Amino acid sequence: MRIVILAFGSRGDTQPCVALGAEAAGRGHRVTVVAAARYGDLVRRAGPAELGLVPLGVDPLGIVESEEGQAWLRSGPAGFVRGFRTVVEPLAERLAGEVDAACAGADLVLAPALGGFGHHLSERHGMPYALMHFQPSEPTRAFPNPLVPWRTLGGTANRASYAFVETLSELLLGRMVNRVRGRVLRLGPMRGSPFRRARADRVPVLCGVSPHVVGRPPDWPEHVHLTGYWWPERPEPPAPVPAAFLDAGPPPVFVGFGSMVPADPVATARAVVAALRRAGMRGILQNLPYPDAEDMLVIGDADHAGLFPRVAAVVHHGGAGTTGAGLRAGVPAVVCPFFSDQPFWGARVASLGAGPAPLPIGRLTADALAARVALAVRDPGTRAAAARLGERLRAEDGVRRACDALGL
Repeated sequence: MRIVILAFGSRGDTQPCVALGAEAAGRGHRVTVVAAARYGDLVRRAGPAELGLVPLGVDPLGIVESEEGQAWLRSGPAGFVRGFRTVVEPLAERLAGEVDAACAGADLVLAPALGGFGHHLSERHGMPYALMHFQPSEPTRAFPNPLVPWRTLGGTANRASYAFVETLSELLLGRMVNRVRGRVLRLGPMRGSPFRRARADRVPVLCGVSPHVVGRPPDWPEHVHLTGYWWPERPEPPAPVPAAFLDAGPPPVFVGFGSMVPADPVATARAVVAALRRAGMRGILQNLPYPDAEDMLVIGDADHAGLFPRVAAVVHHGGAGTTGAGLRAGVPAVVCPFFSDQPFWGARVASLGAGPAPLPIGRLTADALAARVALAVRDPGTRAAAARLGERLRAEDGVRRACDALGL
């Protein structure tokens, strides 16, 4: 079987796709991962010869990381909507064309939900598809949509929140999607919601989240599979952190916000360093503008799986991938969410006892962060809860369960 996996996001979104692809390739299938060229090494190191990469000429993460993209994310609701025309749409047609070419002749496409790519490709080429969720996005009464910043609204309203988010997505993207469908895929306008269509057709859903982190809601249908996280079988090379720094004292605290850029990076870096010093901790700062010091090391991109087990705690933005990597390492986390599903993951970490209450990035001060770091690294209950959860996550095999669910 020829399988194509669409990975459009950050490293935290792409690495699970590569791990899933490697498992499918190891079962004898020809698998292609469509992702930004920057992640080529992830695919090459994954192992099986049957696993390949189609590099995108459009780097979706590069759009977000650019100065224009960061201004777009900070532009408020009206500016955010306008940005789809000025920032996203000029590149969407090129992206759609590259994805269409990569998927022609595929027997199965695994796609994220955003934009309904799986549905559009299936309509154009006739192949079946499955959806990949990196947060629990199937409607349920158990909790609201992870993009809604409340822990619960009550059963009925919880379930309704999914329809609200999907309707908002259609309002934001619908016209652009239909223009791309016509110009690139030679399809007519989308009739109805791709989300509702997928549920009506019982399209398989693979939710790459551990049931130890989010329990499976009892009202999810059988075609929705909570598989566990998708981790690569082959570990990456050691993280590029000098052993001399790690060995020079007690484990440091890692601080990194992924592709999220604070409104004032310099001020944020100073507050982070002041917080760590007030808590009596050394620090490893990822992509924060601060000079190296005896107790502070600044690094660029790093393998979280190799680094996190060697730190005392992880301070991060609450991205799904980073949250999973921190929990799997068995160390406490302090989540400083920016937006999107990040508050959801911050609340989950706290409810699991693996870290203190989240600290939104807009409220980050040296005192507030110092108090949370001190609790994370010194509270025996927090450390024990994080360690127990890490053991459970390291024991599960999410890629095997995901491929089994698809009958591969």
